[in-house]
Amino acid sequence: MPALPVHNILFLDIETVPQYPAYTDLPENWKKLWDLKSASLIKHYEGQTEETIYPRAGIYAEFGKIVCISCGVIQGNGDQRKLILKSFAGDDEKLLLYEFSSMLKKWDTEDNRYLCAHNGKEFDFPYMSRRMIINGLPVPNCLNTAGKKPWEVNHYDTMELWKFGDFKNFTSLNLLATALGIATPKDDIDGSKVWEVYWLEKNLERIVTYCQKDVLTVAQILLRMNNEPLLKPEQVEIK
Repeated sequence: MPALPVHNILFLDIETVPQYPAYTDLPENWKKLWDLKSASLIKHYEGQTEETIYPRAGIYAEFGKIVCISCGVIQGNGDQRKLILKSFAGDDEKLLLYEFSSMLKKWDTEDNRYLCAHNGKEFDFPYMSRRMIINGLPVPNCLNTAGKKPWEVNHYDTMELWKFGDFKNFTSLNLLATALGIATPKDDIDGSKVWEVYWLEKNLERIVTYCQKDVLTVAQILLRMNNEPLLKPEQVEIK
């Protein structure tokens, strides 16, 4: 596997939740739409109903919203290498997307800049793009794939890289990190609990911490794939 340009990569992760605290809070027209959408989900989860499965609505850009985007860049080399982390989080999705987009445009001023996330091509990248459009914001060039040839899209996906051309299996971030001897980011909560932490606990800081751990893990996985030393705790800086 050729070496990847770790200094030119923005590692990122997003956390999403349903737009409403519970199914009963949905407007009637959205209830009907969710009933249709959730039908395929219910087939795979015995005993679930449109109401009980609603906490999973956050995985769909039409029914969910982003409450946190964490990102990180690697700077320096050797013992001086650092991963600089920054998060955009809050209840106002449009504001956090605007702030993230503004940062992204400044970061993407040079050639050969890349985005990297675990399962990013299937989830993070399209989800952010869809939510930006829904919120009336332009999609930044480095996220926008419209009209681009595959080799013009500067997106890395650690799950795709791990497949090595095998498209049959889904490998979770937790499983891949454990297999590679990297500390799991799921030592507090996992993605299925984010809606509960946000809507019931109202603990956004806990979600931000979880999201930042995911970004660190994605960066560590890419370093391992690059056959480079992992980052030590003192080499991680949060801004």
